[in-house]
Amino acid sequence: MLKRQIAEKGKKLQEEHNSETLFSRIADKIKEISAIDSNMGKYGNVQIVMVTYAVVVVFLCMAGYLVYFMINDSSEVINNPYNKRRNILAERVVRGSIYSADGKTLAKTVTESDGTEKRVYPYNDIFCHVVGRMSNSMTGVEMSQCYPLLTSHSNPFKQLANTFRSEKNKGDNVYTTLNAGLQQVAYNALGNYKGAVVAIEPSTGKVLAMVSKPGYDPNTVSYEWDNLIENENSNSPLLNRATQGLYPPGSTFKIMVAMEYIMENPSSYKKYSYKCMGSDSFDGNVINCYGHESHGELDLDHSLAKSCNAAFADIGMSLDINSFKKLCSKFMFNKELPVKFEYNRSKFLLDNKSDIAECVQTMIGQGKTTITPLQNALITATIANKGEMMIPYVVDHTENETNDIVKTYQPISNGQIISKKTANIIGKFMESVALYGTGSSLNSFSYRVAGKTGSAEFDSEGNSHAWFIGYAPAKNPKIAISVIVESAGTGSQYAVPVAKEMFREYLGN
Repeated sequence: MLKRQIAEKGKKLQEEHNSETLFSRIADKIKEISAIDSNMGKYGNVQIVMVTYAVVVVFLCMAGYLVYFMINDSSEVINNPYNKRRNILAERVVRGSIYSADGKTLAKTVTESDGTEKRVYPYNDIFCHVVGRMSNSMTGVEMSQCYPLLTSHSNPFKQLANTFRSEKNKGDNVYTTLNAGLQQVAYNALGNYKGAVVAIEPSTGKVLAMVSKPGYDPNTVSYEWDNLIENENSNSPLLNRATQGLYPPGSTFKIMVAMEYIMENPSSYKKYSYKCMGSDSFDGNVINCYGHESHGELDLDHSLAKSCNAAFADIGMSLDINSFKKLCSKFMFNKELPVKFEYNRSKFLLDNKSDIAECVQTMIGQGKTTITPLQNALITATIANKGEMMIPYVVDHTENETNDIVKTYQPISNGQIISKKTANIIGKFMESVALYGTGSSLNSFSYRVAGKTGSAEFDSEGNSHAWFIGYAPAKNPKIAISVIVESAGTGSQYAVPVAKEMFREYLGN
C-alpha cells in the first residue's frame, strides 16, 4: 500500500515537472517569436528610411542638374538651330552687337525705316570665319553667343515699359578677345594667298587674331550662296582654315621631336652630334635636306636652327615611339579640344607597327601627321607659357546696353603639359632659329623672337606650304603666332614676313 502511494506521488510530481517544462518551452518560443517580430519591425523601418533617403538623393540630384543645366548648358540648347525659342527671343529682342577687344564694331543690327532688321558686318570678309554669319546657317561667335545676343539685361522697368509700348528691348553686347588692328594686319599680310593665321596670348589663351583666306562677305552671303557652294571644292571659302584646315606640319614638327629627345635624354641631349652631308639613308630610305644643303657638324640646337632633315631623321630613329605618342597626346593630337568653336582634330598616327619609312618621314613633319594652324599655335603658346597650356577662347565678356558687365569669361588652364625646364630649353632653341637660323630675318627687332619655320610638301611634285610658328618677346611672351601660306614655298620666305608684320603691329619695332 505504501509502495503504491509513493509511486503515485512520484508520477504526479513527474507530470507537474513535464508541464512546467512544456510551459517553459512555450514561453521560450513566444519570446523567440517576439524577438523575430521586433527585429522584423526594425528591419522594416530601416528599409523605409533607406527608400526615403534614396528618394531625397534622387530629388537633390535632379535639382542640382537643373541648376547646372540652367547655368552651363541651357544657352547651348537654345543655340541649337532646331530650337524655336531663338525665334521667339528674336521677336522680342533686338540682337546685340559684337565688338573687338579694342572696341571696334564687328557685327551690329540695323533697323530699316520699314521696321525690318538687318545684320551688318563693317569689316566685310576680314572676320567672316571667327565672328561668323547669320544667314544660311549660323556660324562663329554669332552661333556660340546667340543666346546672350538675344537676351536683354537692361533696366527691368525699361524692359517693362518697352513691352507695354510693343517695342523690342536691346540684347546684350558681346566683346571678343580679338584685336581688330592685328586682324587687319594679318589679313593684309596674307595678300592673295590661301592660308590662315592664328595669334594667341600665351598666359591666358585669348585668341588675338584668327584669319582664314579665301573668305566670303557675310553681308551678301545669302545672295552669293550658290556661288560659294560651287567653289567649296576648289577654294573652300566657307572653311575656316585656321581651325579646320589639316596640313602636314613640315619642319615646325621638329619642335615636338626635339622636345621628346630632350625628355628621353635629360643629361646627354647637349652631347648630340651629327654630321650632315645634305642627305642620308635610313634602312634604304633617303632623306634629303632642303636644296641638298650640307649643314656640316651639328648639335641639337643647330640642327633645329638650320632645320636639318637628316639630323632629325637620325634623332627620330632613337626615340621611344610609345613615349613620343604620349607626348603628342598631351599636346592634344587625336583629341577633342576644349574650345567653343568648330575645329578638326590634329592627327598623329605613328606607332610601333609603323615602318621605318613612315617613321623618318614623320620626324621631319611629313608622313601621315596632319595639324591645324590652331593646334600649332597652341603648341607654341604652351612653350611660351613655360609648359602650361591655356585653353583658347574668343569671347571675353558680355555687357548690357548701358555697358554694365553681365558675364566675364576667365582663362582656363589645361594643365602643365611639359616641365618648365623643358619649355625653357626648347624656347632657347627656338630663339636660335631667329638669331642665326632659318628665321634670321626676325632678328631686327629690339626684342628677341623665338620661332620655327617649315616647308611642308603636299604633293609628288614637291610643292609645299609655308609655315611659321613663334612667340615674342622671348623673355616675356605676349603673343604666339601660327602662320600657314598654302602652296607658296619656304616658310622663311613666305610665312615669316606675315609673322614679322604681326609682331611689329602688336609689340612695336
